[in-house]
Amino acid sequence: MGMESDMEIDPLDQHGTKRTAEEPEPQEHPRPKKIKALDPDVVNKIAAGEIIVAPMHALKELIENAVDAGSTSIEVLIKEGGLKLLQITDNGHGIDRDDLPILCERFTTSKLKEFEDLTSIGTYGFRGEALASISHIAHLTVTTKTAGSSCAWRAHYGDGKLIPAKPGQSSAPKATAGRGGTQITVEDLFYNVPTRRRAFRSASEEYAKILDVVGRYAVHCSGVAFSCRKHGDSGVSISTPASASIVERIRQIHGSAVANELVEFKAEDTKYGFRASGYATNANYHVKKTVILLFINHRSVESTVVKRAVEQTYSSFLPKGGHPFVYLDLEIEPNRVDVNVHPTKREVNFLNEDEIIELICTEIRSKLAEVDSSRTFLTQSLLPGIQTIETLHREQDASQTETTTRTSKGHATPKTPAATKRPYENNLVRTDSKVRKITAMLAPSIPSNDPTNPDLPPDSTTQPTPLDTTLQYETTNRQPLKIALSSVKSLRAAVRAEMHTTLTETFAAHTYVGLVDSRRRLAAIQSGVKLYLIDYGLTCSEFFYQIGLTDFGNFGLIRLDPPPKLVDLLKIGADAEREEQLSASADKTEAESIFANAPDAIAETLIARREMLNEYFSLQISDEGDLLTIPLLLKGYLPALAKLPRFLLRLGPFVDWSCEEGCFRTFLRELAAFYTPEQLPVPERKVAAEEGVGSVPARVDGEEDEEEDAFVEARRAQMLRMLEYVVFPAMRARLVATSRLLRGVVEVADLKGLYRVFERC
Repeated sequence: MGMESDMEIDPLDQHGTKRTAEEPEPQEHPRPKKIKALDPDVVNKIAAGEIIVAPMHALKELIENAVDAGSTSIEVLIKEGGLKLLQITDNGHGIDRDDLPILCERFTTSKLKEFEDLTSIGTYGFRGEALASISHIAHLTVTTKTAGSSCAWRAHYGDGKLIPAKPGQSSAPKATAGRGGTQITVEDLFYNVPTRRRAFRSASEEYAKILDVVGRYAVHCSGVAFSCRKHGDSGVSISTPASASIVERIRQIHGSAVANELVEFKAEDTKYGFRASGYATNANYHVKKTVILLFINHRSVESTVVKRAVEQTYSSFLPKGGHPFVYLDLEIEPNRVDVNVHPTKREVNFLNEDEIIELICTEIRSKLAEVDSSRTFLTQSLLPGIQTIETLHREQDASQTETTTRTSKGHATPKTPAATKRPYENNLVRTDSKVRKITAMLAPSIPSNDPTNPDLPPDSTTQPTPLDTTLQYETTNRQPLKIALSSVKSLRAAVRAEMHTTLTETFAAHTYVGLVDSRRRLAAIQSGVKLYLIDYGLTCSEFFYQIGLTDFGNFGLIRLDPPPKLVDLLKIGADAEREEQLSASADKTEAESIFANAPDAIAETLIARREMLNEYFSLQISDEGDLLTIPLLLKGYLPALAKLPRFLLRLGPFVDWSCEEGCFRTFLRELAAFYTPEQLPVPERKVAAEEGVGSVPARVDGEEDEEEDAFVEARRAQMLRMLEYVVFPAMRARLVATSRLLRGVVEVADLKGLYRVFERC
């Protein structure tokens, strides 16, 4: 009975149901469903839905075809947001009568013959899917006339084929009157896809998107006149003449407020095979949403990477919440671009994306800095007798006026714009410390051959410190490697998945305040009106790990001259580890045996993998076991070479050599730990002085202590400059703050909170 009761099925149990004895047994192996080929009509509608998502996408394809046809005038007519009527008329070279029968068949094009032609394609539409897709979801009419034709030809299309204009008539193209060029009329878009058609909320919203597309190409396509209007309206929404300059086109489409604040920028690099030009607004203009007109090889595309980089560039120039307007024309060698990655060609991939974007943003930043003097700030009256550089220059001018004289004597007050309201002091944010700090105006105390300041002029009056070296930076013509390893991509995706958005924005907009404690590795930064205490040891560890992933396979080199023996360095690291283990471990014999054999075993491991270490990590080891180079992660930053032996020693037991992803992750973590700034001790004499001890007892090795203290102080001074001018600026531009960094960031002051405290006093 007990066994039977255990086998009974509870009727309330959701994992099983009762059945009577008369019910048939269920089939143990159900037959799988047959795989069938889709009907061609279904295939074509699916393809059309991928390419033509909205009327704006159909218009974009048609505009690109018109520009490819050599048009100098393009007219667009819209009815009900493009769903009822979308017509584009150009004066290009037209379409031959013999090509009209296959005009709307899929994959018919005049731009490609072989697949290899994709590596040199320089035109807009090239896959031959735009007109085919439109013909499957709309009624399409094409009227065209070439220069050698005596008349125009009109053809009607449906489902990619010629169809008669009316039932019973011939489907062949018919002769008609018309001007040179092509007119394409799209009627009743998505008439046979009712679900897609019902998804559009309003005609005015779709018309606004169409105006955005026309406006983008109207700005970019110099020498082409554009016009766009609604059906039934006498006036036009957009009208740009063919002779208008880019600035004038921006003025007509985006307004004078944008056009009056534009600065031109250009960037070019033959190494990366690109040339960029464009216009960006200066610091006097800002809006609530970033507007970027991005064209890559003359195709309007979108890029979140470019948008984020531009916004970070402007974060130093615009107030919080302000965003710029940027028009960027980027031309890249066709063999470096993969345009065939998106059905609508809205996205493209190209080589050296990060490097190219960084060069462009650097050029924009320099242009903004040049015109930054035109910004308007609230100022206060100068004290009597105070002179500025501007007034001194005016005094030297022979044509100075009476007003200039009064200003030079300190009697004039800079005018404040009347329309500007004075903000509350608790909302003011100080300017960038790199501009305002007086130390930035003084000559550095580090000679020109210091690796953290390679561009400084030599100063014969400065005395070299124990940390000064003769390192010099050299550039090579080696092309950067395009890393497509799935393991590296997985590690990069893991970092992005752990990103903390608020903390990332805090670092992206921060201002470095100063080093607080080099022993506990604490620094202060300001973001907005808040002051934070940062554990820069923890932050640098994550930052250098991310640099290792970003620049994987493309690290710089730090050459060691003369190159030390790898085994000797490992023995130094093993001796240091052994001393720590002996002081903490009771079993000294076991510790001695472990560290006696470790250097040779680890050296064999690294030498056996020297080709991989050189290719991916720039860690070069000769056949004889000499350590030639170590990786350079950040130009201007020199890691503590005293940590090199222990770093090499840890590559043996702490790197997972058994799998690819584990090996890359653990190696880069160890490399980041090596690059993380070390904890610098406080000199004993300084500690004694702070504790009130009258004098430090004299010791035999007193001179060595003084020399060690001098070395530590020199390293601290060097670390202070590297953190302020190299590490934290690089974090501002590149750090993706992950959630694990939250424990290393503490808010210590809030300006608004401090004002509340002072108000109660």
